[in-house]
Amino acid sequence: MSEKIKKVVLAYSGGLDTSVILKWLEDIYGCEVVTFTADIGQGEEVEPARKKAAALGVKDIYIEDLREDFVRDYVFPMFRANTVYEGEYLLGTSIARPLIARRLVEIANETGADAIAHGATGKGNDQVRFEIGAYALRPDIRIIAPWREWDLLSRERLLAYAEEHRIPIEQKRGTKSPYSMDANLLHISYEGDILEDPWQEPEESMWRWTRSPEEAPDQARYLELDYQCGDITAIDGAAMSPATVLETLNQIGGDHAIGRLDIVENRYVGMKSRGCYETPGGTIMLKAHRAIESLTLDREVAHLKDELMPRYAEMIYNGYWWSPEREVLQKLIDETQQTVNGRVRLRLYKGNVTVVGRQSENDSLFDAEIATFEDDAGAYDQRDAAGFIKLNALRLRIARRH
Repeated sequence: MSEKIKKVVLAYSGGLDTSVILKWLEDIYGCEVVTFTADIGQGEEVEPARKKAAALGVKDIYIEDLREDFVRDYVFPMFRANTVYEGEYLLGTSIARPLIARRLVEIANETGADAIAHGATGKGNDQVRFEIGAYALRPDIRIIAPWREWDLLSRERLLAYAEEHRIPIEQKRGTKSPYSMDANLLHISYEGDILEDPWQEPEESMWRWTRSPEEAPDQARYLELDYQCGDITAIDGAAMSPATVLETLNQIGGDHAIGRLDIVENRYVGMKSRGCYETPGGTIMLKAHRAIESLTLDREVAHLKDELMPRYAEMIYNGYWWSPEREVLQKLIDETQQTVNGRVRLRLYKGNVTVVGRQSENDSLFDAEIATFEDDAGAYDQRDAAGFIKLNALRLRIARRH
C-alpha cells in the first residue's frame, strides 16, 4: 500500500461478504474499521449487525434508520421526473446508492477516517455508483473495493476464510436463496442462478413481495392518492409520511400482483444483465403521477420533461446523482411540480393498474367547456382550425410542388 490507511468506514450488512471484508481490511491494511449499516427498508433486522460488528472488535458502530430520508430525498424526487431506465426499470437499486455513499463520506468526516470500503463486485454497477458518489462529495477520499483486490472469489473461499479467522457467520440450512438479491423500500431485485439464461422463466417461488395474477383477489381494489407539488401526501384520505406511503403502496400492490418485471438491461460497465424486479409501490406511483400531470402540466412542459427523462434516468443508473447536471435538472423538474396538486383514483386488478379518475381543484388545465363534443357556446371557434392546419402544412405543400 503506497499510503498508510489508519481508519476506514465499511458499508456493513453483517452478512458473509462484509463480515469477511471487515476482518480482511484489518489484516491487509492494518487499519481500524468503522461499520455503517443503513435501514432503507430491506425488510431485515439491522440491529444484529451491531452485535456481529461488536463481536469482531469494532468500536465505532453506526446503525441508522434512513427510510424516511430515502423516500423523501431520493425516491420522491426521482418519481417527479417519471423516471424509467430503458423503458422499464424503475431504478430501485440505483437510487439507494447515493444515500449510502453520502453517509459513508459523512461518517468518514465525523470519525476522521481516511477511506471508505464497500462490498460491491468488480462486474457490477454498484461499485461505480458508490465510488463516483463518494468522490463527488469528498474528492480526496480513499476507496477500498476488496472484490477487485482479493482472491476470495467464491462462496467456498469466503466460508473457508471465515472459519480460519473465527468469523461468526449464521448459516440457515435450506433457507438461502440461490439468487443474488437487493432490497429496499422501493424494490427487491433478483439476479444469478437460472436467471443467467435469458430464456428461462423465473420460478414462481422466487417472488417474495407480490402474488401471481392467478392468486390475486378476484375483486378489484380502488385507491385514491392525494398529491402536493408532485409528491403523494395521503392514501384514501389518510395523511402519511413518504416512507409510510411507499410501504402502504407496496403492501396493496403486492396483494394485487402489481410490479413484477423481467428484463435484460445494459449495465454501465458494458455488459448486458438479466434481472427480475418487484416494485409494486413504484409501479402504482408512476402511473398515478403521470395521471395527475396530464391534468395540471402545460403541454410543452410535459413534453420537455419526457424528452429529458431518459437522460435523467441514465444519470441515476450510472451513478451521477451528485453531479452538477443532475442537480440542475432536478431544479427544473421540481419547478414544474409546483402545480402538480390534486387527487388520482386508481383501479388495481390482477397485475394491472388503471387510472379511473383525476381531479385538481385549483391547478387543472382541463376546460370542459372547450373540450366538449357538445355545444360549447362559442368557447372554441372551429373555423380557426383551417388556418392553423394550412400554416402547419405549408412546408409540406411547398416541398411536394418541387
